[in-house]
Amino acid sequence: MTVASHIADPLIDTYRHGARVGLKEVARVDGRKQPKHRALLEDLRDREADILRFTTDLRIPPTSNQAERDLRPAKTQQKISGRLTSEKVTEHRYSIRGYISTVTKHHADVITAIRDAILGRPWTPPAWTPG
Repeated sequence: MTVASHIADPLIDTYRHGARVGLKEVARVDGRKQPKHRALLEDLRDREADILRFTTDLRIPPTSNQAERDLRPAKTQQKISGRLTSEKVTEHRYSIRGYISTVTKHHADVITAIRDAILGRPWTPPAWTPG
């Protein structure tokens, strides 16, 4: 399932035009490393298929807001306590949160997935194939 071409095409054309104008306005500098704004414009040009994938596969969200929301509880704890616990505990917490978040996004049962992970049979998302 994709966004209808009569809706997507004018927006994609505007996207491409904006990247071209930006590249024309922000000159390349000598050397390999470019200023951040130039590098971003080059990525917008060179990785268009990745950036606009949500227009060809409606299962992909157009923003990363969910990933940012997933991090909020840990950031709130950090603000309240002034720090997270040890680095190892923090790493484990993020691994578990990421696992639960991914299970939830795929509409799988979280409790079953946690139980299966504890039993050594962790749930994994289905392989992604381009639409």
